[in-house]
Amino acid sequence: MTTSALQIRSRKRRSGAAPIVMVTAYDEPGARYVDAAGVDIILVGDSVANVVMGHDDTLHVTVEEMCHHVRAVAAAKPRAHVVADMPWMSYHVDLADSVRNAGALVRAGAHSVKLEGGRVRREVVRALLDAEIPVMGHLGLTPQSVLAFGGFKVQAKTREAAEWLIKDATVLQDEGVYAIVIEGVPSVVGTRVTEALEIPTIGIGAGPDTDGQVLVFHDLLGMTSRAPAKFVRQYADLGSLITSAISDFARDVRSGDFPNLAEAYDNPDELLN
Repeated sequence: MTTSALQIRSRKRRSGAAPIVMVTAYDEPGARYVDAAGVDIILVGDSVANVVMGHDDTLHVTVEEMCHHVRAVAAAKPRAHVVADMPWMSYHVDLADSVRNAGALVRAGAHSVKLEGGRVRREVVRALLDAEIPVMGHLGLTPQSVLAFGGFKVQAKTREAAEWLIKDATVLQDEGVYAIVIEGVPSVVGTRVTEALEIPTIGIGAGPDTDGQVLVFHDLLGMTSRAPAKFVRQYADLGSLITSAISDFARDVRSGDFPNLAEAYDNPDELLN
């Protein structure tokens, strides 16, 4: 049975729950492998703009493109909960369009949606929940704010900024989100916002005390061309393995070693006479 937003909402470590594991996926094979690894949540992230489409930020992906990737992930029929990022400018519009955009992601196969921002998003969160669409929040270093932030910079580095982040998290909780991603903040901020909330936090560059952790598929498997962020632990170097395997294929084709007789279909006798 698929993990529900309601089940995730109860996953606080201080209550004895195991830490939540979330990993991104953008297609059927990726979702199949991630789900087989036993993760709790698959995030169809707007990070697809970076790691699949090759953009420098997440601003260049549309609702239609996100739906395409959600459908591919849903085709794997994962047990894990599937949450889809609402891309930039899909919920910065009027409430009716915001609900329609979220609904498109749900119809494509998402079990919930994720959006960035705190109290400024309270009305759209309320509208989505009124439409029976579960919502995950995202605070701290919010990638869709890269232009306003002047780059990908650690957030909440002052006491005042940290207090505002906690207030934003509390507003989102009060509006009904089931979990909040906390990204790119000092560890103590990740700890304090986690302590302040009754819903789980999922960290990415927010220290070890959040209720769960998330990483991007391509980052943790060593499949990106850019230097990894400080918070990334690379668990494999699949990029090098992929290049090596395809180089071996190219060598065998050029040498005449591929395909061999075992890799060719038998010739019917009537075609040989």
